[in-house]
Amino acid sequence: MRRKSGENGSLRGSGIEKILRKWFADAKKVVLAGIGNSFRKDDFVGVKIVKNLEKKVSQNILLVQCETVPESFIEPIIEFEPTHILLIDASLLGLQPGSIKLIPANKMSSQVPVLTHALPLRLFCEYLTETTHAEIALLAIQPKETDFGEGLTPEMKKTAEYLTNLLLKILPS
Repeated sequence: MRRKSGENGSLRGSGIEKILRKWFADAKKVVLAGIGNSFRKDDFVGVKIVKNLEKKVSQNILLVQCETVPESFIEPIIEFEPTHILLIDASLLGLQPGSIKLIPANKMSSQVPVLTHALPLRLFCEYLTETTHAEIALLAIQPKETDFGEGLTPEMKKTAEYLTNLLLKILPS
């Protein structure tokens, strides 16, 4: 399946690969934080991707399954001393299900509606920026369904598999 650029700068396929490769270019230690609610269908996609990466990445990568409380993981993230922090979360982007967009931390407040977080991601990122001086971005994924229920839709399963394989290919070793 060929993936194409979407509206509003959303990217899939080689477009997002190019952007992520550039973003990770000087990464030494990376935190991948999966965010989402397992009881809200596609909202769980970020956590699913992080789970898929378990035991497949180097010791220079810290995998964090934040679920709906990323602020609970601030201390281990700071102690890891990352150069890059990538949050992975379902976000209502107004695009086709499975569309992917990399959003720098300083653009989050204007581009990311909150789905299931108690603390806005913007505040979480501002604090981590001040304490770690790491590059921080959100890998936002347009969900298809966020109603109550368990399990990803087929579109999200494909996107989760695609992003898992892409991250395995481009993450620093």
